[in-house]
Amino acid sequence: MKLNWITLRVSDLEKSLSFYHQLLQLEVSAAFGDEHHQIVMLGEAGGTKIELIYEPNTNIEHPGHGVSIGLEADHLDRLIGVLQDQGHQVTGPLSPNPHIRFFFVPDPDGYMVQLVEQA
Repeated sequence: MKLNWITLRVSDLEKSLSFYHQLLQLEVSAAFGDEHHQIVMLGEAGGTKIELIYEPNTNIEHPGHGVSIGLEADHLDRLIGVLQDQGHQVTGPLSPNPHIRFFFVPDPDGYMVQLVEQA
């Protein structure tokens, strides 16, 4: 069995794309829909994706409570600086062993994203 995608319902597609595509640099692999229902798939071709679903006037309550999305990041310190410069609240670093360290940052809807660097 293979994990294909994780779906996130978002309240503002442009803010979410700014976070995931521009800041975290996940590539847009597909985008479709209309003014009532938009879907954007983020991630490398053939790899696991993050699916953003936007439906205007839909209230997103308790997004991802207790769930975090882990993304392996290159140049973690630089990325954290960029996120902080953009006003995102970053928690960490945490390093449970000498081979890994990570930070947490909420996305625009409050979904928790864990940015991981492995040694």
